Amino acid sequence: MRAIILLLTLIPFFSFAQSMQPKTPDDVVEQIKKHVTCDWMSKTVDVYKAGDPQTPLKGIAVCMFADMPTLEKAVELGCNFIITHEPVFYSHLDGTDNSQDDPVFLAKKEFIEKNNLVIFRFHDHIHMTEPDGIYVGMINQMELQSSSVNGSLTHYQLPRQSVTEYARTLKKQLGLETVRVIGNPNMEFTKMGLAVGAPGGQSHIQMLRQPDVEVMVAGEATEWETYSYVNDAVSQGKNKAVIFVGHVKSEEAGMKYCAEWLKGFLAEVPIHFIENVPNFSTL
Repeated sequence: MRAIILLLTLIPFFSFAQSMQPKTPDDVVEQIKKHVTCDWMSKTVDVYKAGDPQTPLKGIAVCMFADMPTLEKAVELGCNFIITHEPVFYSHLDGTDNSQDDPVFLAKKEFIEKNNLVIFRFHDHIHMTEPDGIYVGMINQMELQSSSVNGSLTHYQLPRQSVTEYARTLKKQLGLETVRVIGNPNMEFTKMGLAVGAPGGQSHIQMLRQPDVEVMVAGEATEWETYSYVNDAVSQGKNKAVIFVGHVKSEEAGMKYCAEWLKGFLAEVPIHFIENVPNFSTL
């Protein structure tokens, strides 16, 4: 009798727990909206980019860029919901009106549809949540936790070293074969600023103006802005340099962190982080 009573007591709990498990991509996104620390904006790039949000959920693949190798890997892993940080169709807003006759676009679209994939972009709100999830992941990957200046996500005090020495460290930490260095590779520094992704040349220059930034580690920039500014600063004898690690590797560890973050509130759902293959080679 006691066992029967216990079972009857637990049935509502089990039913509630089962009902909380996400069954569709829409269920996952609703959980994401509840767990970010910011209000969800009405105007945002964080929307579905492909597929039916009510598709039965099989597994989640988290990535920086949903390029073809990543989509193929997701299918191989049995994932039909892809959460990507950056655009899918080659522009910030994923506009496709001018791509309807483009064979590259059409082949990617056909692959997505053939494999019944659903793609959601998670960009604005992972940056807006506290702390910024992309920076948290990058800080962990770059082992910067103890070097932060007053808890900052962007300013760090490092042991004195040359730009070349730190570039080599970054290559190991981020799995890079090459980086771009603007400035004197032999310059020694202790004050570093971190600018992930592609915030724009003017944002880079604003950071480089600061006396507490000697070296900036950045993703990418237009050469006629940041590059030109740093080269002029060096010609004037100023202690400034930039190490460019590329857009993907400057934020990708943030999406790796995102996958772990999702596992904290999405139980019983396969979640895989897929690392992007290098998107260029040097000769």
